[in-house]
Amino acid sequence: MTKKKIILAIITLSFIIGGSVAYSFYSKIYKSNLSEDTTLYISSKSNFETVFENVSPFLKNPSSFKWVSQKKNYPNVIKAGKYDLKKGISNNDLVNLLRSGNQTAVKLSFNNQETLEKLAGRIAEQIEPDSITILNTLKDELFLKKNNFTSETALGMYIPNSYQVYWNTSAEKFRNKMLNEYKKFWTSAKKEKAKEQNLTINEVITLASIVQKETASVSERPKVAGLYLNRLRDRWPLQADPTIIFALKQKLGQNTVIKRVLLKDLEINSKYNTYKNTGLPPGPISMPDVSSINAVLNPQNHDYFYMCADVNNFGKHAFAKTLSQHNRNAIKYQRWISLQGVKR
Repeated sequence: MTKKKIILAIITLSFIIGGSVAYSFYSKIYKSNLSEDTTLYISSKSNFETVFENVSPFLKNPSSFKWVSQKKNYPNVIKAGKYDLKKGISNNDLVNLLRSGNQTAVKLSFNNQETLEKLAGRIAEQIEPDSITILNTLKDELFLKKNNFTSETALGMYIPNSYQVYWNTSAEKFRNKMLNEYKKFWTSAKKEKAKEQNLTINEVITLASIVQKETASVSERPKVAGLYLNRLRDRWPLQADPTIIFALKQKLGQNTVIKRVLLKDLEINSKYNTYKNTGLPPGPISMPDVSSINAVLNPQNHDYFYMCADVNNFGKHAFAKTLSQHNRNAIKYQRWISLQGVKR
């Protein structure tokens, strides 16, 4: 072989090797590597090894992801969050996404939570902080005092709805967002309507919680609200069974099942006993939804002062203007519920 041919062969071989190395690098960086759609959760305490361990089962070539991550300095810039990853994404795009922190928002929702404890548990199912951390934040005395809430009225700050948040949102940021949503909800128009009913915002929420517990029928709620407002106006006790159930649960435990309020229950010593105390209790007995709040702000005008469950219209109430009418309705209901075998 001549010297010229040897040089040509060396050059050709160099091109082949160089091309092979270049293709290998290109494949590691730009070739599809994610085998299926998945969601990756990166906690605030995660390091690169944790991220690598969680994403590896979905990678065709885990080692190439680690190589690209190191080249792009990703191990030193881990950003927490929820990331929706699409099948076929390359290591380059995957690392760029994780480095950017451009996570997917969570649609956080809650409704009808009876206590702050249950609310904290519901929220902890949807974002990173645990329920104890969330609960302690919701009960923070300095925050409550600063924003004119008490431990008894704090639940009223949370308006049931769906909200866009990030999965790694802290308990404090969640709480502060809910305060802002509360302020946006209570517009000047709503405040004016509350004033027309001679109620404060807290009183509206408290009465709304009673209305909601009293009837599951959204269409009936303005009528129930009107009845309770009639009683408040004439300084009658509300005599709302849901408040008795709330007081009993405070005494017996939140998981106690109470289907029937007994005469002896009406003697319970509690600020929430609306048979013994006139006016509204000190705070909501549950988290009312918007339909219940609107029912109190826009009550039905009527002359009813009494109601009990209607045995002929399940889920609704029989309303009465006089005690004699009410007693007849009540006797029908007591007979019916006894036939069902409900003792407590």
